[in-house]
Amino acid sequence: MEPTIPVLFDTDIGTDIDDAVALAYLLKHPRCELVGITTVTGDVQQRAALAEVVCRAAGREDVPIHCGRRDVLLHGPGQPTVKQYNAIRDLQHRLDRPENTAVGFMRDVIRSRPGEITLLSVGPMSNLALLFSLDPEIPFLCRSIVSMFGRFFSDRNLEWNSECDPVASAITYAQMRPDHVSVGLDVTTKVTMNAQQVSDKFVGEPLSTVKKLAAEWFDHVSLMTFHDPLAAAIVFEPELCTYKRGELTVNPSEDRNLGGWTTFIEGAGSDLVADTVQVDAFFAEFFRWF
Repeated sequence: MEPTIPVLFDTDIGTDIDDAVALAYLLKHPRCELVGITTVTGDVQQRAALAEVVCRAAGREDVPIHCGRRDVLLHGPGQPTVKQYNAIRDLQHRLDRPENTAVGFMRDVIRSRPGEITLLSVGPMSNLALLFSLDPEIPFLCRSIVSMFGRFFSDRNLEWNSECDPVASAITYAQMRPDHVSVGLDVTTKVTMNAQQVSDKFVGEPLSTVKKLAAEWFDHVSLMTFHDPLAAAIVFEPELCTYKRGELTVNPSEDRNLGGWTTFIEGAGSDLVADTVQVDAFFAEFFRWF
């Protein structure tokens, strides 16, 4: 048996469905030691409540959940609403967690276990920008950092996590550790399921609970795209993707057409970005734990 990997999960769960899917995977993976969940952007209490419900469905009420930053750092659209909260409104959950504890929690966990923690970021970078600015050593005290973030090989290199809080994105990537892995839309958009496939495959807990959240998603979207689950999966199976190495920068502009724009120059630096994915191998890896 390979050793477990301690994972700290920073998420905007409740906007798109894939955050909850990724959380279900982390909760079930035998090599994942989920040391904590931090929520970011908008109503972080409702996001924390969604994480709580998924954890409870998995029998994992032991996982710490902390609320992070609600607002963007300076400018950007943000995402104040949490549409999927409606799906759990009548279920048992808390809405009284202390606010703005995520950054301190993340710092304490990473510093208490130097060289051990994998930081998995699948939302806007507001929490990470504050964390790295308050304690610039943090990126280098992590075992690794993996982000669902960006688009790198397109005529329009914009992606929501990047453009939601462009200043935070630029700050985070300016302070990132070498060999940080970014999994962008170039590959995540290749791993999808339709509503019928999700209905057939999402059985047992916590996937059954996530499927109830997905019903809200499929009211207005035809496909579930496994953006965040792919980022989670490469923590344990990095060979699911191939990568290019180079220098990655983010434009912090106030211009909505430019803010969050990612530029990747291959061969010029130490950032890693995913450029291909083995789709069938990913789904085999994902569902083998349920």
